[in-house]
Amino acid sequence: MTIFDLVIIGAGPYGLAAAAHLRAIKGLEVRVFGQPMSFWDQNMPAGMFLRSNWTATQIADPDSALTLEAYQAAHGAKFALPVPIEHFVGYGLWYQREAVPDLDRRNVTHLEAHPKGFRLTLADGDAVLSRRVVIAAGIGAFAWRPPDFRSLPAFLTSHSSEHRDFRKFAGKRVLIVGGGQSALESGALLHEEGAGVEIVARSPRIHWLGGWASKTLHHRLGTFTRNLLYAPTDVGPAVLSQLLARPHLLRQLPRGLQDKLRKRAVRPAGARWLVDRLNHTPIKLGRSVVEVTPAAEQVKVKLDDHSERTVDHILLATGYRVDLSKYDFLAPGLVSLIDRFNGYPRLKEGLETSVPGLHILGAPAAWSFGPLMQFVSGARYASRALVRSIAGNSPRPAKNR
Repeated sequence: MTIFDLVIIGAGPYGLAAAAHLRAIKGLEVRVFGQPMSFWDQNMPAGMFLRSNWTATQIADPDSALTLEAYQAAHGAKFALPVPIEHFVGYGLWYQREAVPDLDRRNVTHLEAHPKGFRLTLADGDAVLSRRVVIAAGIGAFAWRPPDFRSLPAFLTSHSSEHRDFRKFAGKRVLIVGGGQSALESGALLHEEGAGVEIVARSPRIHWLGGWASKTLHHRLGTFTRNLLYAPTDVGPAVLSQLLARPHLLRQLPRGLQDKLRKRAVRPAGARWLVDRLNHTPIKLGRSVVEVTPAAEQVKVKLDDHSERTVDHILLATGYRVDLSKYDFLAPGLVSLIDRFNGYPRLKEGLETSVPGLHILGAPAAWSFGPLMQFVSGARYASRALVRSIAGNSPRPAKNR
């Protein structure tokens, strides 16, 4: 059976960035499994734009050569902020061809501990061994569906991550639950496809990003001062942005303070450029859905203000909740070995779990390394931390319980 030094599960921004960085370690044999950019390509709606700034949309590489500018030059593509989803996917696929040309597109269906490290079963039944494994499997498995909606059939309710194309909702009445970017942008896209849309959010107000005050502040600040207040990672408000860009410092703070800063940095918010596109979309703020009842081919919805409406579909833009056990490729015996808190793995330096040689990147790392790990821009820190940790280290095999 083939045995590798290190296997990466996942070929999104984190998996690709990690591979590009780890291959700088001489003698380390790295193999990446997965469909490149699959979540961004298949689970984000056509017409979507990325909310992040230009620097935060780059996928990190050790030489800073695989940039959006380089992609544009190579393909003759022309786009600016906000970056359209199709161009980001195209950029990611180009990055993969340049940095990880030997990507194995087979998915990993089972990962378990093995005396030599880890045993991975692939979608076609083949199996390989690896001394180390880096999980960069994204957030698709963590889509959150509030309990009140789980009894409804799939044709009446869905999560926002389940749709690539909203055209099928033309002429339908759609109620969106949520008040963040996903809810607001889905509302705009559905309206533009001819759906009748209403948005319901528990928050009493919408937090808009990039407003007049923000633009004025950025314009008045000199480059030096602006760079002093805001990190290029584009996560968090002024000053806090710099701390969040340095997870090694954030980790030194008391746990309670870390949690407060994280909530402040990732509260639901929408990009200001959506405002005009939502002029004709009713938004009910400070309200919650308290009852849903199927009615033939529709669903009757009651809010906590006692108002009712009947719609054709409920779209849940309710975000994601990390729960490591939701990764269906993880063997239960291996999951039980991983020290966790509220579904998140407790990670050590190098984003390593309590199982030696098993590392986890992306959103699952947010409890240990802060909200930066929930964004593409966090891949640079994660990749460099991996390199520092793995170079010269040899993990002990884990044992299943």
